[in-house]
Amino acid sequence: MAARSIASLSLSFGLVSIPVKLYSATESASTVRFNLLAPDGSRVRQQYVSEKDQSVISRGEMVKGYEFEKDKFVLFTAEELKNLEEGSSPTIDIVAFIPEKAVDPIFYDKAYLLAPDKRGGKPYSLLLAAMRKSGRCALARWAWKSKQYVVQIRPAEDGLVLQQLLYADEVRSPKDLGIEKVEVSEAELQLALQLIEQNAEEQYDPKQFEDEEKKRILAAIDQKISGNQVIASARNEEPGSAQVIDMMEALRASLGRKPGAKAAAGKATPEPIAAPNVTSITGEEGRKGARRATRTAEPSATPATGTKGRARK
Repeated sequence: MAARSIASLSLSFGLVSIPVKLYSATESASTVRFNLLAPDGSRVRQQYVSEKDQSVISRGEMVKGYEFEKDKFVLFTAEELKNLEEGSSPTIDIVAFIPEKAVDPIFYDKAYLLAPDKRGGKPYSLLLAAMRKSGRCALARWAWKSKQYVVQIRPAEDGLVLQQLLYADEVRSPKDLGIEKVEVSEAELQLALQLIEQNAEEQYDPKQFEDEEKKRILAAIDQKISGNQVIASARNEEPGSAQVIDMMEALRASLGRKPGAKAAAGKATPEPIAAPNVTSITGEEGRKGARRATRTAEPSATPATGTKGRARK
């Protein structure tokens, strides 16, 4: 299915205005969602109750208030709040171009994709090429859904990414944690550098990693649908319960061990350091088996929703 644009906007810098379309860069529908139900399986309804007299308050009766002291509020009407909102703007105004790595990723919020709209292909391609050549990204202001944002626009492999940025007062600093500074020896540092170099890769491949928890949940759902009893696997050993050993020995033992790789034949394999036993409820074969069981299950034992009803992953 072709992606649907969220909005038609204009990317503006200087006297140049580029018509663009906005697309969401992430998909949250992959989250496994559960509904809250009564013990008999019927749906439940949320109600708001007054703490004063326990009466049920409908949404239409509610007002919004800001608590400036304990149990003391100032009230705002819907019209007052509407007047305080930032009006949405179809224009993203670029205010500066900064080095591509100048923004710490800790400030990153939601990401969007930008694509050229009608008659926007040439200026879009020009801006993309210029930012790539200069090694710079753009900082811009953007009013969207009643809020003013600072955004980063950066060149990606196949187009422009618009990244909403958090404000300074929304981000915590490690300085606030009082982290103790401990000196390390040159020998320890060299071992750590060797370990980093041994396991270094030039790029991040997101397909290399999978959501194991999601796989376990979906496998359990398949088993529930097929009528089988779910057997929980044993909990892994807590990291904090591992034996405390010398850091230098840990670094030496880590050298020569490639993550996920088996030891070559004839070579001595270093003893693993506090490696917990890792077990899984089911693997890919288990998932396939659950699906086969679902297809062959008796109609009378299959819930009304069926396996097809769970297909939203």
